Amino acid sequence: MTARQVAVVGAGRMGQGIAAALAFGNVPVAVVDLRDRGADAAAYLEGVRASIRQALAHKVTLGLLTVEDLDGVTALVTVVGEVDALTPMAAADLVFEAVPEVAEVKREALAWIEAMVGDTVPIASTTSSFLVDELAGALSAPARFLNAHWLNPADLMPLVEVASGTATSPGAVDTTRELLLAVGKVPVVCAASPGYIVPRLQALVMNEAARMVAEGVASAEDIDTAVRIGFGSRFAVLGLLEFIDWGGCDTLFHASNYLSRELGERFAPAPLVEANMTSGRRGISDGAGFYDFDPATVADYRAQRIADFARVLDAVGRLARHEEFSTAD
Repeated sequence: MTARQVAVVGAGRMGQGIAAALAFGNVPVAVVDLRDRGADAAAYLEGVRASIRQALAHKVTLGLLTVEDLDGVTALVTVVGEVDALTPMAAADLVFEAVPEVAEVKREALAWIEAMVGDTVPIASTTSSFLVDELAGALSAPARFLNAHWLNPADLMPLVEVASGTATSPGAVDTTRELLLAVGKVPVVCAASPGYIVPRLQALVMNEAARMVAEGVASAEDIDTAVRIGFGSRFAVLGLLEFIDWGGCDTLFHASNYLSRELGERFAPAPLVEANMTSGRRGISDGAGFYDFDPATVADYRAQRIADFARVLDAVGRLARHEEFSTAD
């Protein structure tokens, strides 16, 4: 069942972004601030409302929302402090916990959430640091608990990484995925593993970029230009594993062995890359790799990916056109 009313516990940047995304998807959402703000509470909550409205107003600027609809969409968001949270929490069909990345703060928030909502309401942390099982002990019913890692900025980025714990019920995952799909997000399900998918990949790439600056390989500006125009644009079309199949696992295998000799063991080919090499699953050339390829349709597949790549380059103003190189008067 798709959630019809959602609560977000935590009124910081992530909580605000999630609330804007849900309201934009026409889902009523209550943002709950658990911190004791004292005499500044009313002003802080009003600031949160203003920030969420600003995020939605930016969608008007982008042509994603009409100015006539802005007030109605903004009205789907309620912002309250703990003292006024009883009613919106009791009405919630699903709750996202978005408090700071401090284990004890999260555990306290999760215990509070569980005491405030119905017995079967899924509770999803948004942590990028902790595994589900590390936090599940805060709940008496861990079957309802999972992680939904939204990427910043949450109101714009479509991807959400959904991870279960050992006790998480399939129903909690299904309800969360259905809600995310209903508001236009792209949920991917992964195991509860350190770093999940995107943070784990980007940690490796970011650190390698920093090493290259330190080694004098290139300036920070040139490395970032290479990433934006070469690295990022390709992987917006071809996923990393799809790209291995596209270029051939043998290319990666031999390049990895060379780089590991020159730069260190961190570049050694992964065991599955070696296995695909020895089992004849090198990608498109073998008809199989991480994916399977039908010889009858592989030409159409290639043409579609090239067309997709051209659209990405065109969108960022990097698609070269013939007349740009003309020297004719």
